[in-house]
Amino acid sequence: MSTSQRFDRGHTDDLMSFLAASPSPYHAVANAAERLEKAGFRQVAETDAWDGTHGGKYVLRGGAIIAWYVPEGAAPYTPFRIVGAHTDSPNLRVKPLPDTGAHGWRQVAVEIYGGPLMNSWLDRDLGLAGRLTLRDGSSRLVNIDRPLLRVPQLAIHLDRSVSTEGLKLDKQRHLQPVWGLGDDVRDGDLIAFLEHETGLPAGEVAGWDLMVHSVEPPAYLGRDQELVAAPRMDNLLSVHAGTAALAAVATGPGAGELPYIPVLAAFDHEENGSQSDTGADGPLLGGVLERSVFARGGSYEDRARAFAGTICLSSDTGHAVHPNYAERHDPTHHPRAGGGPILKVNVNNRYATDGSGRAVFTAACEKAGVPFQSFVSNNSMPCGTTIGPITAARHGIRTVDIGVAILSMHSARELCAADDPFLLANALVAFLEG
Repeated sequence: MSTSQRFDRGHTDDLMSFLAASPSPYHAVANAAERLEKAGFRQVAETDAWDGTHGGKYVLRGGAIIAWYVPEGAAPYTPFRIVGAHTDSPNLRVKPLPDTGAHGWRQVAVEIYGGPLMNSWLDRDLGLAGRLTLRDGSSRLVNIDRPLLRVPQLAIHLDRSVSTEGLKLDKQRHLQPVWGLGDDVRDGDLIAFLEHETGLPAGEVAGWDLMVHSVEPPAYLGRDQELVAAPRMDNLLSVHAGTAALAAVATGPGAGELPYIPVLAAFDHEENGSQSDTGADGPLLGGVLERSVFARGGSYEDRARAFAGTICLSSDTGHAVHPNYAERHDPTHHPRAGGGPILKVNVNNRYATDGSGRAVFTAACEKAGVPFQSFVSNNSMPCGTTIGPITAARHGIRTVDIGVAILSMHSARELCAADDPFLLANALVAFLEG
């Protein structure tokens, strides 16, 4: 067994706990930070001067986290090895004026975030979570993790063609959840409810970033419990694996002699283009890496040398071949659930992988004793994209796109093989160790 095989099914158990406790990007980064703190990492503020001491550090900004471990004696020009991921998932998000309703129903006004499978949000018991910003500028996480809202589907008696012609949903009219009864819809009711739930004084909340989530917990399923059904695996599965891998490398026996500086970069807003101060197309990652170089006494030349030797694995979920829709997949590339992580390739640069990147990932999987598979889209199907090409283009960093093959991507509840999360984590450990 390779020394890099640190994780087993217990990692998947922990993933399920992580998913359940992370209904928003803000909760996800807080939970990742908590795990890193237990591994000896410490938070540094972007507004403070940074020192060049060795050890684990991390920066939090909104729904993003950048964490890195500096080995003792690392030179300013030491390259980085980065695991990139994203913390956001497609869902329904609360509008600035949330209180609405009609015909005796009290409702919450929501916007559609990203590209969700909208039908998957119907007739589910939904909670509400996210971030409340207070009048003094501080923020408070909130998580109402019990049945609070529901998007009711129209009865078949009022839509006889739904079973033959398919469900057609209007994003504005058909996805506003109900949360009570009454004709007196008063502005401020939802926020007043959340202030009460979190123990805040009335009128203390000045802003909010709120989203709904299914309260059904993650679960094993299948004859031998070989599958996991859970929300937000795209892409908290990769955030969790990257966090676990970084903590393992930083606390391992060879941490002081690492030839690279291992990094976790988990961004927000991937699902709507990554163009924000916490997205992969923003300045966060480059600023953190540069400051790490300069804090260790480096020059711009050292920064250029470090970036030139840096490699990023952009880890995001991909598509397992669907048994009911196999014709939608490439006829010769059929990634299987349980077959190990996937290497994602697209010659039109929707993924950043090239031949040299394949060699890097192959070496990591071989070291970890982990099988891997290749993914390419059917030529007749548009290909999605990731933070990989963005990272490569913005920072000049060699990037490789990988992930775990799942079904029901962008559903309120997705499906993967129970072994694939820990196989990915073992491969990431081997990559970060160099």
